[in-house]
Amino acid sequence: MTELDREANRFSARAARYAKVGANVGGVAAKIAGQRLFGRGGDASNAAALASALGGLKGPIMKVAQLLSTVPDLVPPEYAAELSKLQSEAPPMGAAFVTRRMMSELGADWRSRFGSFDLKPAAAASLGQVHRATTKDGEALACKLQYPDMQSAVEADLKQLDFAFALHRRFEPIIDTREIAQEISARLREELDYEHEAKNAALYAGVLAGTPEVRVPGVHPDLSTRRLLTLSWLEGEKILNFKGASVEIRNRLAVAMFKAWWHPVAEIGVIHGDPHLGNYTVFSEGGEPRGINLLDYGCIRIFPPSFLAGVVDLYYGLLHDERDRVVHAYETWGFKNLTTDLIDTLNIWARFIYGPLLEDRVRTIADGVKPGEYGRRQAFEVHQALKRKGPVTVPREFVFMDRAAVGLGAVFLHLDAELNFHRMFQEQIEGFSLDAISARQGAALAAAGLSPAA
Repeated sequence: MTELDREANRFSARAARYAKVGANVGGVAAKIAGQRLFGRGGDASNAAALASALGGLKGPIMKVAQLLSTVPDLVPPEYAAELSKLQSEAPPMGAAFVTRRMMSELGADWRSRFGSFDLKPAAAASLGQVHRATTKDGEALACKLQYPDMQSAVEADLKQLDFAFALHRRFEPIIDTREIAQEISARLREELDYEHEAKNAALYAGVLAGTPEVRVPGVHPDLSTRRLLTLSWLEGEKILNFKGASVEIRNRLAVAMFKAWWHPVAEIGVIHGDPHLGNYTVFSEGGEPRGINLLDYGCIRIFPPSFLAGVVDLYYGLLHDERDRVVHAYETWGFKNLTTDLIDTLNIWARFIYGPLLEDRVRTIADGVKPGEYGRRQAFEVHQALKRKGPVTVPREFVFMDRAAVGLGAVFLHLDAELNFHRMFQEQIEGFSLDAISARQGAALAAAGLSPAA
């Protein structure tokens, strides 16, 4: 049997696992549902069984599972703890299979278009793998090559996601997850389109051009397709390597992370929606760590400018205790049927997310809170309040804003940064104007070849 045959069999086996995982997840879900029906809650053994069922499949469903674990209180804490352990690492394609995939993307003479190309992957993830290469002029490249049949795999995963959310609505109706499911589905489908990701990278290159603490890789469109994305290679180290560095270095990296996330939000209304630590590395100059390489652009959320106005309104409403402004912000975001009790409940979470931005002092992001527990207490309070006071539908635009904010906070916790987050945020939103952000967003999207937010 040739290596190519072995690779084909390998991916056939992957497809078989997709069929198997649905049965496994369905069986565990049925067990959980039965226990809930008879008044018994989830437990650690059920959580481990669900993680095991999902863990049998190394593919995009892992990305969905990890995402579910990051949405506060969407799943019980014991389930979130198990799901957060899952690693999004697919078995790598071998050399023969990579060669065939590259031929299908760039043609039979694909090798002649590179100076060099390493057939052994430098990194593997849920949807594809990255190969080191060089241009004919010697520039270092990162070539992200998508695994075959990912479109079918993602659609199969999204069907499982719909099932999971339907089950959640049946037994935990306090949070209506339909718009959450729509948002996750839309973003995951977008991640399959590497031409779209290339435009996202160009968008970020433009908006962060004046931010030297953040580096964005250049796109090589002549070496890219819908399933192959070629970017300039950015050398860097893992950000967690600097947990033991001096407070000066840790603060410097935290400032770079803050600007990498908040500057595009405040400037043109876009966020990087995937807080996975593997999407950032640290670059150095003169032997000193100086800033952040922002590597992945598959999960970028473009917001209507009005949504960003809501972000600013909620901040100032909480800062100055202006309840009418807070309510207006929630309405702008799309929350419906806002009673006094529901507003008070939403404010529990809002004060947690905005808390470090509201205090004009140097502080850590959440003094005394462990990274794995960040936001859990507030999520529990919200959950209990909703049980007493009624259900809420989470608007789809809110999903990745919230997820990214929690993920960013977790990075600050890992770095144990000590900063005045209030003043950094004020600097980003100074002079905020709905008309100005609309104009800047329109120009930036047009330059990158992207469409406005729906």
